[in-house]
Amino acid sequence: MNIPRSVTLLCAALPLLSGCVSVASAAKRSPSAAAPVFEQWRETRHRGNDDLLTAGLGLDALRSTTAPAFANPAQPNAEEARRRAIWSSWRGIADLTPGGGFGEVYGNLHAAPGREFSAYARIPGARQPHRVLLQVPDNFDPQRRCLVATASSGSRGIYGAISVAGSWSLARGCAVVYTDKGAGSDYYDLDAKAGFQADGTPASQGALAFVPTDAEASHGVAFKHAHSGDNPEADWGRHLVQAVQFGLQALDRAYPQSAPFTPANTRTLGAGVSNGGGAVLRAAEIEGDWFDAMVAGEPNVSVAGAPPLYDFVTQSALLMPCALLAIDDLPQPPMQAQAAPAWTQRCSILKSAGLVQGEDTAAQAQSARQQLADAGLSEAALRAGTFSTGFDLWRAIAATYASAYGRYGAGEHPCAYSYSAAAADGKPGRATAEVRASWWSEASGIPPGSGVVLVDGNAAQSADDPLRGLNCLRALASGDDAGAKRVRAGIADAAAKAPRRGLPIVVIHGIDDGLVPISMTSDRYVPLARAAGAQIAYWRVANGQHFDSLLAFPDYRKRYVPLLPYMFAALDQVWDHLEDPARALPQDALIQPTPRAEAPLQRAQLSIPAVSGR
Repeated sequence: MNIPRSVTLLCAALPLLSGCVSVASAAKRSPSAAAPVFEQWRETRHRGNDDLLTAGLGLDALRSTTAPAFANPAQPNAEEARRRAIWSSWRGIADLTPGGGFGEVYGNLHAAPGREFSAYARIPGARQPHRVLLQVPDNFDPQRRCLVATASSGSRGIYGAISVAGSWSLARGCAVVYTDKGAGSDYYDLDAKAGFQADGTPASQGALAFVPTDAEASHGVAFKHAHSGDNPEADWGRHLVQAVQFGLQALDRAYPQSAPFTPANTRTLGAGVSNGGGAVLRAAEIEGDWFDAMVAGEPNVSVAGAPPLYDFVTQSALLMPCALLAIDDLPQPPMQAQAAPAWTQRCSILKSAGLVQGEDTAAQAQSARQQLADAGLSEAALRAGTFSTGFDLWRAIAATYASAYGRYGAGEHPCAYSYSAAAADGKPGRATAEVRASWWSEASGIPPGSGVVLVDGNAAQSADDPLRGLNCLRALASGDDAGAKRVRAGIADAAAKAPRRGLPIVVIHGIDDGLVPISMTSDRYVPLARAAGAQIAYWRVANGQHFDSLLAFPDYRKRYVPLLPYMFAALDQVWDHLEDPARALPQDALIQPTPRAEAPLQRAQLSIPAVSGR
């Protein structure tokens, strides 16, 4: 799932680090899959005022609400585009506020000089390439070779997991390889016929990262997650395995005297959060000893036979604005006083459509709330869903995923949604060169945001049928027409299977998660994995919601705790076990932390589970 960049704070698997080569060799055999061919290879060096982890920005600049500048706003160079992308990626995922604890209580922000290797990769049969990128710190030791593989959260660009996997792995001298898993911020301006090159700079020709099919016949803005025609979620696991393959090839280039780097002689971990966590679990089901262990945080994962998350998202898009009126003490933002009139109107519209019952707003809100509860959503998750409701994220997510599941191209959306640059008045228009130049660095991978708006093609009928677009999206989950069958086929392709036996896995999920509810994802996946004999630990975190970045808001940090500390702790514990099997793997835990409110976060408040042998 994802949070558009328009809301400024919106919102890996770690291939096991090597303890030593001989240990990794004894534990694994080399998978036999054919090595893919990677194109548009680039190698860049990042030292001094331009390191791997923060691009030289450091904590103060990462906290700044002002993006790093482009000397020429319409045509940034590669270094400027990268620096702003790293700034945006940190701010979208981590809580960097003073007293929040990042870099002090948990996590690492120390400069990491080193090299980057990047390329385009392609899943067999895919129409479009995707990005892969390896960061190798200068203190990487080929004699203790280790690699962490991660996938971007949400639909973010290639640096989308840097605050998770980059922070943890680079501090240990491990290489980290990223994949945008077929989504990312390579938007394409269909009117200007312009996209982005391998180095993140805008261009209208050359080897662009994404050019939609039939681009000449379309208008507006296209982006890879919705318009590639590839249903990337169905291949998330293969994307992560392919990232490992790229990482190993890049390490061969970086250290030719120590080649070959293989899964048998390189300790490899998979780690990621949200959609990146889903990619971790999908990779865990692929045959072959690609990974030594996996850590998945708040994974977006659907299990065959259970309602998919798309079902919940479309139901929430319809009902949650009304249902929230039946809940007291909602977190802010959004400001409930400002949202209440629109939510009250939604209740009335739902009543007229026969979708809720009740003669007054209170009864209608209770009806909507009960339907969401019957679907499996807890009151805590409903309360945490206030943010997504207030900023219309449910509709944005549903429109994108419907297009992806159905493998539609630009201009083909089954419910008449499209995307356009925003004019000065906020209405659809043409993008300026300056706005277009910022997309690769700042866009979240799902509009609206970064100067791109979601256009509802049903608006002409809105007076007579104000729910036409949302009902259409909802019907794709249950209808019988060709479009619904096409979308449901894509949803089925994305369902998770059980992981392979013997692979250590840790799943971490906030009990209050309102975007990827625990009851609809991890609570279903873990029993599936255990029934298949998986070696899995499950950490459920009370007072944990989906977006650490929202803890920048005072009302959120009074209620919730960050989840990244648990990712780092689980990785530490898995690493320790791989280094010394006498140290136990993580075990199941129901974690009861205490939010920090306005005081600086203390480690004791997190109640991080301990393991035996430590």
